[in-house]
Amino acid sequence: MAGSALVTGGTGGLGAAVTTALLDAGWRVVVPLHDERERDRVPAHERLLLERADLFDAASASAVAALAAGDGAAPLRAVVNLVGGFSAGERVHATPAEDFEAQVRLNLRPTYVVCHATLEHLLAGGGGAIVCVSARAAVRPFAGAAGYVVGKAAVLALVDALAVEYRNDGIRANAILPSVIDTPANRRSMPDADHSRWVTPQQVATVVRFLCEDASQAVSGAHVPVYGRA
Repeated sequence: MAGSALVTGGTGGLGAAVTTALLDAGWRVVVPLHDERERDRVPAHERLLLERADLFDAASASAVAALAAGDGAAPLRAVVNLVGGFSAGERVHATPAEDFEAQVRLNLRPTYVVCHATLEHLLAGGGGAIVCVSARAAVRPFAGAAGYVVGKAAVLALVDALAVEYRNDGIRANAILPSVIDTPANRRSMPDADHSRWVTPQQVATVVRFLCEDASQAVSGAHVPVYGRA
């Protein structure tokens, strides 16, 4: 067994592909659930644990982190932070501060809270990998999304801080920057786009799996573009 991985957002359009890729590679995977209805989004598997958790709450995140680290035969070796979201808005002058802050919070707080909760386990186990999802918009912004852009850019800054703080502890931190991911939700919102140019969840999941594995142990602090042809 490769070890245990905690995958937040592990039942979503991207997350389900990441969960499947890690299970296929022999990992034990723990996925926090926001809602019980998420259980139906991924097939049952003997090495998959689905656990209710509020990743905006430190105590709840600590509890699910302890579960992920609780199998002595499969120590926690990877933390994949996929929780986030996008809400279309207006330019800055027409966007209330509360809307801006909500987008920053959605895309940054769960990532920080989960890193905070899992780092003690990674340290105790001698190291591991943290993978966070940012977005191409963090480095190539578009109008009407200042909160999203800043939140995703903050994720990159957090990854850089983690890479520096834990580089002598065997803990690697990297970020992926997808463009538009070819999910049903994105197809519905952009029906006239050339979907063939979008990156697929499976393609992104392959990159995430590599960043979790020992083969990428020399890589930390990377911002990896996963754009497809978009």
